Amino acid sequence: MRWPWWGAVLLVVGCGPTPAVEYGEELFHDPKLSESQYNTFSCATCHASTATPSPGKVYAGLSLYNVASRPHWWGGYETRLLDAVNFCYTSFMRGLTPLAPEDPKSRALYEYLVSISPDVQAPAQPFTLVKDITDVPRGSAEWGADVYEATCQGCHGETHTGKGRPSELAPLLPEVVQEYGELFPGVAPGLVFIEKVRHGRFFGVGGNMPPYSREALSDQDLGALLAYLGL
Repeated sequence: MRWPWWGAVLLVVGCGPTPAVEYGEELFHDPKLSESQYNTFSCATCHASTATPSPGKVYAGLSLYNVASRPHWWGGYETRLLDAVNFCYTSFMRGLTPLAPEDPKSRALYEYLVSISPDVQAPAQPFTLVKDITDVPRGSAEWGADVYEATCQGCHGETHTGKGRPSELAPLLPEVVQEYGELFPGVAPGLVFIEKVRHGRFFGVGGNMPPYSREALSDQDLGALLAYLGL
């Protein structure tokens, strides 16, 4: 289901008219889509825009290729595309007010999403969140180093130092786990870490991290990541 309007070909941006698709692509890659000064996420932080994402990168979200052609989103939770966008916008990008259909940014983003949706109809994508958290077998720490680079490093930077992270709001790994013992005495830190990975910000520990579904991050990869972090 699409936005309840059909976008204009041009939008007035900056010093002159800019094609809506072009402006929408810029917004897709720009954290300033959200007006919050504390936001460091763009749509591209969590989503690829091609059918075959680049190897070596694991996104928290599904690829948005053909996203405008799907019947629903977020595992069927959202049935309007704009509502699905606003779920991300308000939950993870710190947007206080959902994007409105008539907002120029909203309109441009829609045009871009349509431009990467070549099929008239596309199947909904699976999105399996883990309801009840359980421990996972640890894997190879060497493998876990690759998992960390592919999934965590973009936001958290290098382990121990945080070098390369886009914001100091993203905690250091694995040092942040020390706080878990104070918040949840008696609970194994590794189990709290799994909860955070699987449920993201909705666990209530803090931050705006998105959840990793089983489709995005398998239990095997998660176990290797835990071994690498020493949890």
